[in-house]
Amino acid sequence: MRMLIQQLAQLWIQQRLFSIWLGLAGLWLVLAIFAPLLAPHDPFATDFTKVLQPPDRQYPLGTDQLGRCVLSRVLYGAKTSLLMTFILVAVVAAIGVTIGVLAGYAGKWVDSVLMRLADTLMAFPGIIFAIAVAGMLGPGLIHTVVALSVVWWAKYARMVRSLVIQHKQKEYITAAALGGARPVRILARYILPNVLPPLIVMAMMDIGGMLLSISGLSFLGLGAQPPEPEWGALLNEGRRYMQTAPWLLIYPGLAIFGTVMIFNLLGDSLRDVLDPRHKR
Repeated sequence: MRMLIQQLAQLWIQQRLFSIWLGLAGLWLVLAIFAPLLAPHDPFATDFTKVLQPPDRQYPLGTDQLGRCVLSRVLYGAKTSLLMTFILVAVVAAIGVTIGVLAGYAGKWVDSVLMRLADTLMAFPGIIFAIAVAGMLGPGLIHTVVALSVVWWAKYARMVRSLVIQHKQKEYITAAALGGARPVRILARYILPNVLPPLIVMAMMDIGGMLLSISGLSFLGLGAQPPEPEWGALLNEGRRYMQTAPWLLIYPGLAIFGTVMIFNLLGDSLRDVLDPRHKR
């Protein structure tokens, strides 16, 4: 009885933590979606009479080297950074699931060819390979997403492949096949529902890393281009004024740090909630 009470208390704490992190992540999404309504000033409007102005009532986070409102640019940067991150997550998950399901269910030479390709990509340092691809494609957020997609899909494909192989050997899959179910129906109705929970957890835990990768490429000049507000690009613009106007680095950096921390903890809590051991 005591052990049962402890397990229930642990489950309640985990679900409570999950609700907290989910609420904070939702708050970031609200700020990003409603950035045009929440921004006090036009993030692109310059005013050379208010260059590098410290935070005050009119500009709560100060102004940059062109007199633009830092708070407005950080809010718009949330819209750009999170949008590109979620697009990257969707693209990577779609590619990884497609290749992983194909390799795991077809097997034989299809599995060998696809997994050797995945192993080859995973053998290179991810960020270095992404920089090389982005450098060949040219600067821009779309090219950044393409470059990072080339790097990230292999991990998803390998995980999905292992899950598909694990589940296709179960008795209910054999029974469905003997009952005349086609492979597409078996995949859609029996295998994919068992693959999605671990995939969602992995995608949630990778949001922070993908956001850091996008911001890193923008910081290097391969992502968002001026005057587009994006957190990594804002850090790149403000690094020259580290000593004279440190707020140009502090607030975009805090935005990146807070977002990465929230989504990492949200993914960790989601994993605990979806763990069957905790459900019992």
